[in-house]
Amino acid sequence: MTLNGRIVAATTVLLVAIGLHSSAQTLTHYVKYESGGRTAWGLLEGDTIREVQGNVFENPKPSGRTVKLADVRLLPPADAKKVIAAGLNYRSHIGERPAAKYVGLFAKFPTSLVGHNADIIYPADATVVHYEAEICVVIGKRAKNVTEAQVKDHIFGVAPCNDVSERGWQKADLQWFRAKAADTFGPIGPAVVKGADYNKLKLIGRLNGKVVQETTTDLLIFSIDNIVSYTSRYVTLEPGDVIFTGTPGTTQAMKPGDVFEVEIEGVGVLRNRVVAEKQGTSQ
Repeated sequence: MTLNGRIVAATTVLLVAIGLHSSAQTLTHYVKYESGGRTAWGLLEGDTIREVQGNVFENPKPSGRTVKLADVRLLPPADAKKVIAAGLNYRSHIGERPAAKYVGLFAKFPTSLVGHNADIIYPADATVVHYEAEICVVIGKRAKNVTEAQVKDHIFGVAPCNDVSERGWQKADLQWFRAKAADTFGPIGPAVVKGADYNKLKLIGRLNGKVVQETTTDLLIFSIDNIVSYTSRYVTLEPGDVIFTGTPGTTQAMKPGDVFEVEIEGVGVLRNRVVAEKQGTSQ
């Protein structure tokens, strides 16, 4: 079965479950995609995308157009002007080190974001490129100095993401400019999902099909509410901005040809292949 097929199957199972159990959470899958030279947002329903028009973060309306999932290229499901990430945010990742007193933040770039099935480019001068399976949140409403209790009203949805990191650069450079924010070092998708309880999510990372990371968001050192509230004290968050929330356990190196998947159970599976950088070509 293709990965697009797996997305369709997972979505179908989810929709059936919602229909059978009225107490289940209603999850809405929004995708951003390119088709026929057009970029659009849409609602993913089974294997069909129903295009929406207007601002997706403010009551989008159906346009009447539909397209098959298999016929589009999925893009990062965000409109990020800022990409912010929390580091060292699971005890399983920090080991014996004491936890910080406040969340440690760093920045990635919007140009680091790529969508589901896009390639992760392994730079020619890189030596140790690691995966970091994470859960990210996409902001849906402007947030400045919001309290933790207010955060849920400012989050549009959640998505699987991968905070790709070049460990050699991370140790050697003054800033994590290259190590964390190089092009393609921020896969996210396939969809941003509304309605999930982000405090009760299961995260799984797979390298070439083998589970290498697994956790739940109740084990975060700093909760998602805390991360967003703390960030908003210093940086105004706008609709479409993205926040990565931290990776669990021990990460490992990837190499060209590897495939890494990030799954948020019940939400979606992000898949990306690592590809060596081609030399002598401009982009």
